[in-house]
Amino acid sequence: MADVEPLGTLIETSVRGLAKGYYTDEQIDLSVRTVFGVDEQLIADGSYFVAEVDGRTAGCGGWSKRKTLFGASVFEGRDPGLLDPSTEPAKIRAFFIHPEMARRGVGSSILDRCENEARAFGFRSAEMMATLPGVPLYEVRGYRKIAPHMVPLGDGIEIECIVMRKDLV
Repeated sequence: MADVEPLGTLIETSVRGLAKGYYTDEQIDLSVRTVFGVDEQLIADGSYFVAEVDGRTAGCGGWSKRKTLFGASVFEGRDPGLLDPSTEPAKIRAFFIHPEMARRGVGSSILDRCENEARAFGFRSAEMMATLPGVPLYEVRGYRKIAPHMVPLGDGIEIECIVMRKDLV
């Protein structure tokens, strides 16, 4: 929990740097205030990971055994109920990479850890709500697009995200 503040800074830096060209400045501003941020439940569950390169925080991401698909701790509509690993997919959650570390294997490294842990926990598949900048990574890693989803940010503004899924067995 001592890392919440620095992780919040990393998340905002990631969104502001990597979402340009995918979302408008207004969407980016609203998203870092209402949807993207630290999910303290992932930290409490021990399923949120931080990658460091040369002593600097390079990225973060996690997986969840809970029903909530996306959104920081402040995001409304969260469901902390537990998933059934035999019938429901694990949730890949809250991936944010520092723009200077993008496309250097940081996201893939964290994703490997998440998938391996979810698999060890008995999950047979994983799903996520991917932002548009993340879709290319997840496609290369075997995730398939399921459906677009408009995420409300407030003030009548939304961003498009993509529900993606992968078999883990």
